[in-house]
Amino acid sequence: MGWHIHIIHGHTHTHTHHTPALCPQVAPRGEAAMAQEHAQSPGPTRSARRRGRQRYVEKDGRCNVQQGNVRETYRYLTDLFTTLVDLRWRLSLLVFVLAYALTWLFFGAIWWLIAYGRGDLEHLEDAAWTPCVNNLNGFVAAFLFSIETETTIGYGHRVITDQCPEGIALLLLQAILGSMVNAFMVGCMFVKISQPNKRAATLLFSSHAVVSLRDGRLCLMFRVGDLRSSHIVEASIRAKLIRSRQTLEGEFIPLHQTDLSVGFDTGDDRLFLVSPLVISHEIDAASPFWDASRCALERDDFEIVVILEGMVEATGMTCQARSSYLVDEVLWGHRFTSVLTLEDGFYEVDYASFHQTFEVPTPSCSARELAEAAARLDAHLYWSIPSRLDEKVEEEGVGEGAGGGLGADKEQNGCLPPPESESNV
Repeated sequence: MGWHIHIIHGHTHTHTHHTPALCPQVAPRGEAAMAQEHAQSPGPTRSARRRGRQRYVEKDGRCNVQQGNVRETYRYLTDLFTTLVDLRWRLSLLVFVLAYALTWLFFGAIWWLIAYGRGDLEHLEDAAWTPCVNNLNGFVAAFLFSIETETTIGYGHRVITDQCPEGIALLLLQAILGSMVNAFMVGCMFVKISQPNKRAATLLFSSHAVVSLRDGRLCLMFRVGDLRSSHIVEASIRAKLIRSRQTLEGEFIPLHQTDLSVGFDTGDDRLFLVSPLVISHEIDAASPFWDASRCALERDDFEIVVILEGMVEATGMTCQARSSYLVDEVLWGHRFTSVLTLEDGFYEVDYASFHQTFEVPTPSCSARELAEAAARLDAHLYWSIPSRLDEKVEEEGVGEGAGGGLGADKEQNGCLPPPESESNV
């Protein structure tokens, strides 16, 4: 093994001028150099001008899509519960108040109509008259009686009598419908309050994605973290490339979605999100960035949408957090700063460095060109290193020419000479 390593180093040193060169690397620059380059810049670059590009998904996870010209609006009413839950808070509170107020007013008006139709309002001072509802002397009293009936308060001042069958039927109807309104509205408010949307506010995505080498291969990486001590259970991560394309037949597909592998085959997409993790997409032959060099990537126009899903440990409800990265938010030749340190008896996460990156030497060519250059280098080293077996055969050939032919044949073949040779001797 030591001889083999010696030959490799010696041969590589001897034939350095024959070794294929890999892709040019992006050398790290200091802060002063970057500041000077920024000061000498004549104007906004293409990436800077593209910062106003319309996002498909905002950085906070909101999908920037609005439904227009929806003519079949009745479909929203078929799923009224979800429609009410999806409303904004101001509209939800308005619907909540109106549902109770209109119900009380509606039944209050019916109680007043019953009293008016029976003539109870004309016999208020008649002690011998038995009204439908005692002490109901106007619309306001009927409205208060409707509230007391539906909310089961029962102050005892206004009471229905047994001489009013239509009032008894209305009392049963209001009690049933009031219970249904209570169940529906309280259920909507409970679901809206307990929605895990706000839980996603404590799930962080790095402000930039980076491209750099990892184990000799170009990788697109971003970082995720969780600020809460109650963890996300069964957390999984996905990534989508949003980019318009045109088919061979000329069909234009706007905002075409392509999966970016982040470890689905190996299980790396299932996360144990206790501390911040760097999610890596290896740029291989199956990646849409296989032919993208640094210059091509900067000229491209795409959006990377990342989706983190899991169950909230406290409630068991499914939570989804989203973010996105535009072209100018992908830093070539950068790596994330470490945020995890070992303290006395525990690990500490420094979220002040969560979004920070630093430059590292990275080839500016595409992953395809990098793989081809590495393959050419391996092939060159393979054919330039002499085989130990060939050298042994050459040494044996020299010994045979010096007069040790028979001994060399015995030594080489590992067997006795044929009988004819023995007779000749």
